[in-house]
Amino acid sequence: MTVQPFELGDVVAAPGQSAVVEMPAAQLYTQTPLNIPVHVVHGRQPGPTLLVCAAIHGDELNGVEIIRRLLRMAALKRLRGTLIAVPVVNVFGFIHKSRYLPDRRDLNRCFPGSETGSLGARMAWLFKTRVLDRATHAIDLHTGAVYRSNLPQIRANLASAETAAMADAFGVPVVLNSVLRDGTLREVAEAQGIPVITYEAGEALRFEEASIRVGVRGVINVMRHLGMLADRRTTPSTVKPTVAGSSTWVRADCDGVFRALVALGARIREGQLLGRISSPFTDEEIEVRSPCAGILIGRDNLPLVNEGEALFHIARFEEVRGVAQQVETFTNDILQAEPAIEGEVPIAP
Repeated sequence: MTVQPFELGDVVAAPGQSAVVEMPAAQLYTQTPLNIPVHVVHGRQPGPTLLVCAAIHGDELNGVEIIRRLLRMAALKRLRGTLIAVPVVNVFGFIHKSRYLPDRRDLNRCFPGSETGSLGARMAWLFKTRVLDRATHAIDLHTGAVYRSNLPQIRANLASAETAAMADAFGVPVVLNSVLRDGTLREVAEAQGIPVITYEAGEALRFEEASIRVGVRGVINVMRHLGMLADRRTTPSTVKPTVAGSSTWVRADCDGVFRALVALGARIREGQLLGRISSPFTDEEIEVRSPCAGILIGRDNLPLVNEGEALFHIARFEEVRGVAQQVETFTNDILQAEPAIEGEVPIAP
């Protein structure tokens, strides 16, 4: 089968070639043009078109580094199909180290967007029509919010068999069967038959080497699953994903100074002491206890909290002990493994 050139915007990538498309997004009020760089790697052989994108929330940076490492892979020279990689979708937020657009809208609540709507709607429409609509599959890279860390995890609509297979192939211990929220890239992609998974790991405005390594390896695993890269020659990981049927947020019952007592990935028992909130001026103190058993997949890192703030995110499983052992094995192994990209120097903690 003859592979045709891949066109995106006014750029044409011939089979076996790579290209960078500077997609005009908007202008700053200084009249400076603002572009979204889109990397296209077009294989010599036919195959799927995989979109890998990051920083839809402009302060979520692990995905930016994941894509940088992915694009350095020598294996892409033997790619089947096409890789579309967008390191920074929300260029406004990226510039300002902010999750949001200048009008305080969340770009990942603006899809499918509109040509004549708000700034967020226009950027969502541009990204959907110019980039997302060209893909057959997608991986959306995220982190936790500012001061909040997420255990490496996949969120996906497991009602779709193709999406569930991608989630399983990514290769993290915890998969959340996550509902499709209105206005998200996941929701609009799945509505038009594009399987998409979301990778969540680490904290906003920080690089975390373990989360980055897991992300690079996961994207490579999905590309192998889709037949875009040759199967690995080494023995596959023994860590198998386990699906959480639901999850629970534990919130602060009062204002004060918060001290967390459990680490990400820990096995949690119902009623277990998770942390304490105290007053900085008196000896008053309250305990924060878990309402359920599960695995800790998200945690607040800021000691200063207000009543109602989310402190812990607990994923719930039918059999918690086995999942806890999987998470522990996975965590111990990831930094001891060789980097997915040869010669890559780890980022120091």
